[in-house]
Amino acid sequence: MKIIKSLFERKSAAEPTAPADISGLLNGFSVEVLPKTVGRLLERSEGLPARSRVYIAYIQGTDIVDMVSTARRLTDAGFEPMPHIPARLVKDRQTLSDWVARYKNEAGVHQALVIGGGVDHPVGEFSSSIELMATGVFQKAGFDRLHVAGHPEGNRDIDPDGTDKNTLAALRWKQEFSEQTGVDMAIVTQFSFDSQPVIEWAQRLSAEGIRLPIHIGVPGPAKLQTLIRYALHCGIGPSIRVLHRRAADVTRMMLPFTPEEFLNGIAHHKAANPGSKIAVSHFFPLGGIDKVLEWNARFTREVGLPDVC
Repeated sequence: MKIIKSLFERKSAAEPTAPADISGLLNGFSVEVLPKTVGRLLERSEGLPARSRVYIAYIQGTDIVDMVSTARRLTDAGFEPMPHIPARLVKDRQTLSDWVARYKNEAGVHQALVIGGGVDHPVGEFSSSIELMATGVFQKAGFDRLHVAGHPEGNRDIDPDGTDKNTLAALRWKQEFSEQTGVDMAIVTQFSFDSQPVIEWAQRLSAEGIRLPIHIGVPGPAKLQTLIRYALHCGIGPSIRVLHRRAADVTRMMLPFTPEEFLNGIAHHKAANPGSKIAVSHFFPLGGIDKVLEWNARFTREVGLPDVC
């Protein structure tokens, strides 16, 4: 109970209140779907600019046939599919080669999000995204862009001691991989609710010489209870206090969460730091794909963003 009370009482550091221009963070935004939700996205595709990047989340047990079919539907609709390839769910190198070849040959895919995977025990010979990338399978298949995961609020699976030693070492390896192979790379982060930990993490990467572009994970509009549930499940750290403060305010508790305040903080930082590697937003549709597309379409109309990515 004391922990929950402290979360209610803590304040974010220097949260700006004046509105900032967040359009730059939305010009070229990406979103992710599951094979079972792609149909809804395609029905509402007027809310998504042409050639937008759409990540396809891979859940353990999903048939690769469904993943490739989803990628094909997105390609046919004029979008750029980026399937998740989780190392701990890939049986062996031959399986990896088969998956990558099918994505390329059957769906025209040329990019992927390469991650460790959210399971405790690998199903086969791979346990990290580095091991997947080191096989050379992606380059051989002609994949020219790979994204990797970033964790602004830490990741106890990678750094059990609470430091960022292992995550920084992994990102340095990936940056070197990009430089040596010519494969374009970017970091896409876990979602967060408070801009300050994200800003501090981006500054930390810069100080460590990690120059990969950063795509900021943004929680899509959703009910407060939904976001708290996802935050606890995904191990979101300090920024969950934003949700607890909101829950304590009876005037806001029943209102849906929308990401303007979070993006406002990031935009203020970028305006004051033109060299920041924070590039664009990646939306997690925690409250449903409809809400993300509706919110973005409304904002796009208001600021007049071009229909390109």
